[in-house]
Amino acid sequence: MRRIMTSFIAALATTVTVYAQEEPKLVVKPSGRILFDAAYINPQHQEDELNSGVGIPDMRVGVGFTYDKWKGKIDMGYAYGKVNMKDVWLQYELNKTNFVRGGYFIHQYGFQSSTSSSFKETMEEPQSNAVFNNDRMIGLMYEHSSDKVLATASVVVESDAMKQTTDVTGNEALGAMTRLLYRPFAERGKMLQVGISGGIEGARYNSKDELNHKQFTLSTRWPTRVAKINSQQAVVTDAKTMYKFSPEAMFSKGRFAVVGQYFYNNITRNNNLESFTGSGAYVTLRTLVKGNNYSPNMVDGGIATPDPGNMELCLQYNYTSLSDHTANVYGGYLNDWALCYNYYPNKYMIWRVRASWTKVTNRSDFADNEVSIIETRLQVKF
Repeated sequence: MRRIMTSFIAALATTVTVYAQEEPKLVVKPSGRILFDAAYINPQHQEDELNSGVGIPDMRVGVGFTYDKWKGKIDMGYAYGKVNMKDVWLQYELNKTNFVRGGYFIHQYGFQSSTSSSFKETMEEPQSNAVFNNDRMIGLMYEHSSDKVLATASVVVESDAMKQTTDVTGNEALGAMTRLLYRPFAERGKMLQVGISGGIEGARYNSKDELNHKQFTLSTRWPTRVAKINSQQAVVTDAKTMYKFSPEAMFSKGRFAVVGQYFYNNITRNNNLESFTGSGAYVTLRTLVKGNNYSPNMVDGGIATPDPGNMELCLQYNYTSLSDHTANVYGGYLNDWALCYNYYPNKYMIWRVRASWTKVTNRSDFADNEVSIIETRLQVKF
């Protein structure tokens, strides 16, 4: 009898031990970031009300968690005295190369999707991406990421769905987008990838009944967050549907990298009005003046943040067109040159210095303007 009881207890203990080993653990990690900016702004004309100064343009506190095949993130922003929602999503990993994510986040569309707003290598994102891409949207995204291929597909609702209820907006506009990327080489010191993104979206909400879900407003700011002033804005009325696509390419060898992307957006219109076409492109040259070779970010389809101790120089040219004479819309032509120095002292901090020259012409109700900006940022992320 004693032998039987001993065997039973041993078997029970083994079962409990195996169960304890197999039970997944809930891992919760806090996160946050703070940006400290200072900018000297020299406009040719003061009509745009651009002034020099300092600011904390982004401060976030959030939490992320993992549990077995589930991941989640909640991120709140506190900037210039305003509280707003950032990332709020839940993700399920189907296997090592496939996952589904739902919630409020930036969906994959082009190369700039590979980094968050504060991790742009030229301090501010290219204006063409700010105009023709979307910010965070509520939706569902499927992603496949293997050694050679990254493919995503998203269904989304308009961005105002996070700000207003449907008794205010009416029926919310729907959209869909995808990013397809082929990378024959994706290793430290040797990267090559080419891809294309595409999308379709319905007309957006507007507080005026005559414009509600009958317009798109496309805009971008001057390249600084110390002064948040639009440099371009195109309001396309009588709008039906926006169609867009964006080819991209990235090459890196050793300490050198080059990235290029083109944007094309077409908005069809009612009442026999000509459709509106906007376009833009940017090219970025990057080189590590100190440190290791560049390495890939496989999940997001980009270049990983350089290692601690590295120093980097970046040169970027951007062109954005929001004027279409056939559609009688004059949002302006923008040309921007930027030179940026980045120092990565450790994995929690980045120091950036940026010098830029931006010229905008052909803006309805605004004079042409040229703006020179020198700015710096200390970024802390934990």
